[in-house]
Order: sequence, then C-alpha cells, then structure tokens
Amino acid sequence: MKMRPLFATPLPNFIAVGCTAALVHWLVVKGIVESVGWHPLAANVVGWFVAFQVSLFGHHRMTFRDHGVPLRRVVPRFAAISCAGFLINEVAYAALLSWGHASYGLALAIVLLGVAAATYLMSRRWAFFKAPETHPPHTEVSSATEPH
Repeated sequence: MKMRPLFATPLPNFIAVGCTAALVHWLVVKGIVESVGWHPLAANVVGWFVAFQVSLFGHHRMTFRDHGVPLRRVVPRFAAISCAGFLINEVAYAALLSWGHASYGLALAIVLLGVAAATYLMSRRWAFFKAPETHPPHTEVSSATEPH
C-alpha cells in the first residue's frame, strides 16, 4: 500500500518527513541524555540511527514515492547521504557544544536544520533519482537487403 503524500510536490513532503525525522532524532537524544545520563554526542548517534529509519521510509514511500528506483538501490545511496550528513552534524554539534553558549537541545536543533537542505538536494538528485531509460536506436532493415 502506497502512502498518500501530504502535498503534490516533493519539497513540502520532504520538509514534513524531515521534520518528523528531526523531531524523532531530537526526542531520542533528549530522552537518552535526561533518562540515562549519556553524553549528548553519544546519544546523538542513537538519535541519528532511529531518525534514519523514519527518514528513509518516509521519503521512499511519500516524498519521492513515484521515483521508480528499487529500494535495494535507494538504501545504500540514501545511507551514504545520511552518513555524510551525520558526520557534518556530529562535528558541528561538537563545535556548538564546546562553545557552551547554547543548550544541547538548541544546538542540536540548529545543526539538524543546517544539514536538511543538503540532504534534500542529494536525495532528489541522486538517492531517489531514476535516470531516463535509454533505448538503442531502432534500425529498420531495408527491404532491398532482405533475401527474397
């Protein structure tokens, strides 16, 4: 069963799925830090992993649902984009935490928003992109060359 998109174009759907994944990420980090006492950077790894699942399946079934690319091809591409985004996320998050001017929750929100634009562009242009099918040129056999 296909999920019905919230909007007719991919960008608002991407924002809806991305905001949901970011909220899940943020809530997981907040929950782990506050209930278990983990360092925010360690909790961030778990938050990213959970949010990755939400993001992948939300974008696959809603944002880019008509892409026609098999999931087996989408997963490694989207994982590469997400991992690169997470590395940027973790470095930026560590930098903001070390400056100490913002709470860990606000710092994470800033970082999550900053990585979202690049994720959208790479997802649309690569992870969920289906190249147009190319067919070899059709050559007709001339009746003059056909044996009678």
